[in-house]
Amino acid sequence: MADAKVRLFVVQALAPGQPVAVGEAQANYLFNVMRLAVGDSVLLFNGRDGEFLTRVAEAGKRRGVLLCEAQTAILRLPPDLWLVFAPLKKDRTHFIVEKAVELGVARVMPVHTRRTNAERIRHDKLQAHAMEAAEQCGATFVPDVAELTGLDTLLAAWPADRHLLWCDEALAGQATALTGKRGEPWAILIGPEGGFSDDEQTRLRGMSQVVPLSLGPRILRADTAAVAALTLWQAALGDWA
Repeated sequence: MADAKVRLFVVQALAPGQPVAVGEAQANYLFNVMRLAVGDSVLLFNGRDGEFLTRVAEAGKRRGVLLCEAQTAILRLPPDLWLVFAPLKKDRTHFIVEKAVELGVARVMPVHTRRTNAERIRHDKLQAHAMEAAEQCGATFVPDVAELTGLDTLLAAWPADRHLLWCDEALAGQATALTGKRGEPWAILIGPEGGFSDDEQTRLRGMSQVVPLSLGPRILRADTAAVAALTLWQAALGDWA
């Protein structure tokens, strides 16, 4: 809606006439930072009920109440696409999560590989970045950010019916093409800086679900590769068309 300056994710149910209580953090943002007052409009979504236009019914320093008026957008789920990536330094990892939400994924899955540089990640921070990205880009769904897991563990339990698009640096400059049917389950795998180890590459090449792909004539940074691969997949098999 044109008169709504703020868009927020909430966990509460949304429906016409439904009051939605906001806690201290969101109340501070709405009423102190954004200086909204009673009667002002806010867009809310919860990942289940679509997006709703609401009005501020109560505005306090530490709490508030918003009243749902009407649905402004239905729930739109992204394609059945996972992004699997090796975490980088903090800001670049946050960038990958943000762009994954904007470009449209159903799940974000950080994995630890032999050459992963980031030993620790804050799962709660990454999930918060996913939520904030959805607020900014108009999405009505927030992808789940999985806990960090080892690549070996992940591949050992990989679903038989889910294609795994491997952005293989060894194919740089070679002609490859992405083919498949829309609606099938896919994942994109982005390796760490320095690439996968020899044993990891051997394991990937031995999996029938793996689809190797070149991302052009130049070797890309991991965060750039994530954006490029998501863009290629969405244009060929996703929900952009």
